[in-house]
Amino acid sequence: MAQPSDGIGQENLRVRSGDLVAGRYLVTVAGPDGSEVQPCPPHRYPEPRRRPVGGAGSGAGAAAGPGPMPAVGPVALGAAPGDLPLLDREGQVAQLVGMLSEGRSIRLLGDPGSGRSALLAAVAEAAAGLAPDGVVQLSGYRRTADDLLQDLFAAGYQADGYRPDRARLLELLARVGAVVVIDEVGPDGAELEELLAAAPECAFLLSVAPGSGGALPVGSRLEDQLLGGLSREACLALLARLTGRPLDEAERSWAVDLWFESQGLPLRFVQAAALLRRRDAEVDARLAAAEDRGTLFGRPAEPAGLTDPAIREAELRATVALPSVAEVAAPAQLLLEGLSDEALAVLRLAVAFGGECPTAPHLPALIDVDHGESALRELTECGLAESLGGHHRLTAGVLTALAPRWGTDAQITEGAAEHFAWWVGHASVSGAQIAAEAEVLLGALRAERAAGRPDAVLGLARSAAPALALALRWGAWRQVLELGAEQARALGSARDEAWFRHELGVLWLCQDQQEQARTALEAAGRLRSGAGDSRGMLASRRLLTMSQRLELEPAASEAQTQAIRRPVIRALAERSWQSASQSASVLRGWSRRNVLVAAGGLVVLAVVGTTVGVLGAGSSPAPAPAGATVGGDNGVSGNTMTGTGTAVSAGGATASATASGSASASASASTTATAGTPASATATAGRSHSAVPTTQQTTGGGTTAPGTPDQPAPPVAAPTTPSAPAPSDPGPASPSHSVSPPPPPTQNPTTPSAPASSAVPPTTPPPVSGSPTLKPAAAG
Repeated sequence: MAQPSDGIGQENLRVRSGDLVAGRYLVTVAGPDGSEVQPCPPHRYPEPRRRPVGGAGSGAGAAAGPGPMPAVGPVALGAAPGDLPLLDREGQVAQLVGMLSEGRSIRLLGDPGSGRSALLAAVAEAAAGLAPDGVVQLSGYRRTADDLLQDLFAAGYQADGYRPDRARLLELLARVGAVVVIDEVGPDGAELEELLAAAPECAFLLSVAPGSGGALPVGSRLEDQLLGGLSREACLALLARLTGRPLDEAERSWAVDLWFESQGLPLRFVQAAALLRRRDAEVDARLAAAEDRGTLFGRPAEPAGLTDPAIREAELRATVALPSVAEVAAPAQLLLEGLSDEALAVLRLAVAFGGECPTAPHLPALIDVDHGESALRELTECGLAESLGGHHRLTAGVLTALAPRWGTDAQITEGAAEHFAWWVGHASVSGAQIAAEAEVLLGALRAERAAGRPDAVLGLARSAAPALALALRWGAWRQVLELGAEQARALGSARDEAWFRHELGVLWLCQDQQEQARTALEAAGRLRSGAGDSRGMLASRRLLTMSQRLELEPAASEAQTQAIRRPVIRALAERSWQSASQSASVLRGWSRRNVLVAAGGLVVLAVVGTTVGVLGAGSSPAPAPAGATVGGDNGVSGNTMTGTGTAVSAGGATASATASGSASASASASTTATAGTPASATATAGRSHSAVPTTQQTTGGGTTAPGTPDQPAPPVAAPTTPSAPAPSDPGPASPSHSVSPPPPPTQNPTTPSAPASSAVPPTTPPPVSGSPTLKPAAAG
């Protein structure tokens, strides 16, 4: 995207503006006096919708997150022409896929250039279909933990312009079950653990950025896997593939020495192949020169053994010396000699930007390179650059080797700030494009600062800050604001510094960092007051008042994440329940809806069983059993974690049902008669052989349900001539069938003290097969 030829002054630049919802706030970005923050009205809250990332059975591949593209390494690290397969990594790919299928999370460690990006891409392709929400690939290159959480949320939900607060974010991410692959993760320690805890239903595969990768804390979900170099045979095969021909004996010996020195890092052999291709080009030039000399001056007679062109080529190749192993250890200087002019210009621009290469559409406006794609591809094939996070960057060691040679090139970066300030404000540029090139914008700002052009830094920072805020790249937004405030203070521009301090206060306020927000807003208010900016001072003080008021309010409790992780990976989800002893742990993985449905069904079974027993007994007089009361409203309560449902009748009788994961269901109902005569009836369904008695208290003439205050029960009519069934021996019972005997009667059962009232003639329900028969106590 080239800049218009007539030029654009800073006063004519368009600044990107708009609204976004950040937690409980509605933020108006790039207002006349800075961004405005107010409590979000209820009708403005977005409703995130699940994004179809890829179902477990659809076979969909990896889905990229918002903005950054899937991580792609240099040519031999997974992005070679013709899609060359990875060498010597099949076993590691299978091992990592197996660990992810078990729900385990892995942190991949390795030296720069060991092929971590290519391995992650191969695992992401092989793991498609393991999880219900598929595979999500994200770029962690220079992103904070908050940025990664926002990218994961945007990959699973569709809600433009919405950055939820921590409580809402935890609630939404708890519903995402995916294999999350993140390349170049920078956060360590507690920040990394918070990232994993925020998505408990996801399995993570992470590669660590250079300089990161400290020791894991105790109890971490992550498991470290070290990625070493390739074997000697794989390195020789890789070198021959990239060179395009078999290696001769001298080249094989040279490659073996390189393998010992580099420990088999693939990047070193990518660069070595570029040196061999340049050597072949020199041999071809010598052959062409010899043929031209033979054509012009007459071809001399050749010996019979040298008529084969391949033999002549081998002889000429032997005359071109191979570089030493020490030179190949830092080949950046050697590789410069074979680059085209366009590739060399792009490389110099990337060094000036601190190792960040702008994408191809920017190159015609920045360095007058028309074929930017070809130049970037040439750098990638030589192993000098790689694609990561939506743009290109220099590979490990290249910036260190070339920065002393070129230094700070102020001429090559001249006009870069004006171009990017125009680009971020253009209507055709999307927020995803700005988020993908946030590091390039930061590189341009640092290059302008190093070149001694603070005015250009302020202009680009004022344009890029609102664009990054709306693109939800808040880590880069904070860095741009800090760079702008630093340059404004160096220039002595109080108005500009106050604007950047105000925006920093808005950023901290939206992230619920009240102390930092108050410090930034107080500084902005003082600067604007000293500069005579009354409107800006009022805007900063208004936000300061809001921050102080919110600081005094009690903090809302954050949403609790699930204490137990459910096996969302398909391999775990398809495992059958092994035994009844494991049913309790398996039941914890049930969803809340399934548990409520099971508990409700068991309560219905208990009530139906009791009713059938009552109707089948006719008018046999007996104390009223629990759960036999007809009429009135019954309440049902269920525990979603244990699968226990309880039904409470109007008279205080309680019916409870307990579900277990071994497909057994039991329902227990008990009551205590008003006269003091205990009677219990238990209806058991399924394969369970245990009766669960329910304890109740009797006070005077009332029956009290567990967990409810004492209150008199409605009067129940007692039978005038209760009959006591003959005691029968239920036979020897196993320990699993034992039932606690009822307590002794406190009054004469023949003279009950309960007042007369309507009652349903009770009876003892028929025993269920496999369960002992419970009978009411005989009259004394």
